Amino acid sequence: MTVHPSLQTSIDAWTHSIDAISELVNPLAEREWNRATECPGWSVRDVVSHVIGLDCELLGDPRPIHTLPRDLYHVTSEMSRYMEVQVDVRRCHTAPEMTSELEYTVIRRSRQLRNEKRAPDTVVRWPGGSELSLEEVLTRRAFDVWVHEQDLRRALNQPGNLDSPGAYLSRDVLLSALPRVVAKDAGAAPQSAVVFDVHGPMEFMRTVRLDAEGRATIDGSVSLGPTLTLSLDWETYVRLACGRVRPEAVAERVKVEGDQQLADAIVANFAITP
Repeated sequence: MTVHPSLQTSIDAWTHSIDAISELVNPLAEREWNRATECPGWSVRDVVSHVIGLDCELLGDPRPIHTLPRDLYHVTSEMSRYMEVQVDVRRCHTAPEMTSELEYTVIRRSRQLRNEKRAPDTVVRWPGGSELSLEEVLTRRAFDVWVHEQDLRRALNQPGNLDSPGAYLSRDVLLSALPRVVAKDAGAAPQSAVVFDVHGPMEFMRTVRLDAEGRATIDGSVSLGPTLTLSLDWETYVRLACGRVRPEAVAERVKVEGDQQLADAIVANFAITP
């Protein structure tokens, strides 16, 4: 019995991104591990620590017994406190220690994924205590690793892989949240239509349509006379949707045609990651 076909896309995306992260950080000098990323409070070392820590938990390793300092301003919720433990416990680790642990974790996790025989709907534990299907866990993990690969690339000034397998998977994850963002979070009016025109390494156009009851759907068909069209590049879309940048910082990169008030509400509520 082999890996179920519906899981392979996520496994391939995770593999591509985790290998890219390894290639990015292996040659770094000690001081480069301290570069700040767009993740609040996290350096390059911290992002890599987070990647290692989550995969260790998915491998079934016990969580570190560690007390967090009281002055971590970016820890604002129970979830962020949970995630911070795997990060803070590695803040004293050297560059060779980090790359060695990353390499060992990737080897172990890759072996686990190659031997994955469970069905996609098998219920498994996600770090933090929630229970999800195996398919959802692998999708989330591939999305998370690709987003953090991009965090590292921006911090290290090494752009790339904006059209990789992880990028395509992440596009679909982010697009799935658009109906909620437009209808519920931004409060678009019933029977309105909002077009997202994205260009760059990843090009696509999607329309979020609201029916008479305000229920939203998304599709790739062209809308005639939409209420609003938002045009932006793919990297800006990712940074906004993942909460990496404030809307006002990239306002010049988002072109608005139509209802400006609705555009402001959508962009203000665009971030969907914790």
